[in-house]
Amino acid sequence: METFGNTLSFHSFAGHMEESQTYEKILEKAEALFMKYGIRSVTMDDIARHLSVSKKTLYQYFADKDDLVYKVSTVFLDRTFRQYDSIARDSKNSVEELSKISVCMKCDMENMNPSMLFDLQKYHPKAWGLWNEHKRKVISEAVIGNIRKGIEDGYFRPEVNPEILAIIRVALIEVAFDAEVFPRDRFNMASVQTQLFDFFVHGLCTEKGKKLYQKYKENTPITNQPNEAVL
Repeated sequence: METFGNTLSFHSFAGHMEESQTYEKILEKAEALFMKYGIRSVTMDDIARHLSVSKKTLYQYFADKDDLVYKVSTVFLDRTFRQYDSIARDSKNSVEELSKISVCMKCDMENMNPSMLFDLQKYHPKAWGLWNEHKRKVISEAVIGNIRKGIEDGYFRPEVNPEILAIIRVALIEVAFDAEVFPRDRFNMASVQTQLFDFFVHGLCTEKGKKLYQKYKENTPITNQPNEAVL
């Protein structure tokens, strides 16, 4: 009888693990498709077909596409937050942190469809709210903390206001996504973000900081790693 009870417990645990794995696979595949094609152009049928499951299976885990988009955004932003935190903890100084962030930013832009954030803003306001909160709390606070540290170390100009510079940094990120400012047929979004980032850093750094930043840029490999943080 005891063995029978344990068998039931095992089957129950195995079933729970299988459901959890299916849920995570759906989120992973949906994120990859959204990143590649944008959100609006990807249907629940598309996701089901790429996963080789029925659309009914998707609706066992998500109420609708809006719910799926919201949960994909939650997972993506949580991963981004953890990456920011890891970069801040592992960097030897504020300039190294900026250098690592620039690599992450370039990789992310190369793997993100330009329409993705526009689709979020227009068609999925609840998920867009998450991104705005992330922008305000995670990105802005990370920039402010980095600038304060850089000023103390002599790498960043002491007269700059960290809060103002954080607002400018966020604005530069957002303008790169504006197709009216940077038409997609004329500009590559990763290149735009990289140029804007360098512009920001050179306006922020002292001569000491610029030299160290250039050194990190020359010695840091640019790899195509998807889903990295954007700052």
